[in-house]
Amino acid sequence: MEPEQLLDELSKETSVVLRAMAQSKDIQEKEAYSRIIKNLCEAQGVFFDFLANVMGDDETVGDYADDWEDDNR
Repeated sequence: MEPEQLLDELSKETSVVLRAMAQSKDIQEKEAYSRIIKNLCEAQGVFFDFLANVMGDDETVGDYADDWEDDNR
């Protein structure tokens, strides 16, 4: 599965669980949903950290931004 597709699926599942949690009346059920949401969000965070590392640090991004500005003057 592609990383983008996986992130989309994690986001969709998070939305589904949030809606289910909002409809729940039982406190134990809400707690279970909150743990699921926490796990899904942590999984998304792993991908965001990975993408940040792959894309490089701010210096690299800054270099590309300077090139773009030079080309578009």
